[in-house]
Amino acid sequence: MTAPAAVPTTTEQHHDPHEIRHHPEFDGTVRVRPGEEATAVRNIPNTLAVFATHFPRKPVLPGVLLLESMGALAATVCEGPASTGWRLTGVRGVRFRHFVGPGDQVEIHVRVTGRHERSVDLSASARVGDRTVATARTLTMTLGEAT
Repeated sequence: MTAPAAVPTTTEQHHDPHEIRHHPEFDGTVRVRPGEEATAVRNIPNTLAVFATHFPRKPVLPGVLLLESMGALAATVCEGPASTGWRLTGVRGVRFRHFVGPGDQVEIHVRVTGRHERSVDLSASARVGDRTVATARTLTMTLGEAT
């Protein structure tokens, strides 16, 4: 555990532009620049039930679960102080480059690439160590009620 940051001694406070918060989808802190980008870490435990069938001899995290984590982080970037209800409505250019398995620690990064009236486009990537395991050219998040 790291020591807390020192409080500035001058009357003017300098705020880190990165907001750090806990998110239930992720195992560590989530580093967020609201409306811009975010990075989070997800640990992949060997106790996930999906590993019993996907695949028993060489367990592999299903790509859709990795994509779901990208979407959850994208929603965190889109949420402002008064807005909720962002949902993943489109995905383009997804590539799964390497397997993710039990014991891996996945670092997920999303970045806003475009804004529309009620939607936001983001790019996303997932890494395990120095290896990119998945990318999404565009995740489209839409503000509105779930159907």
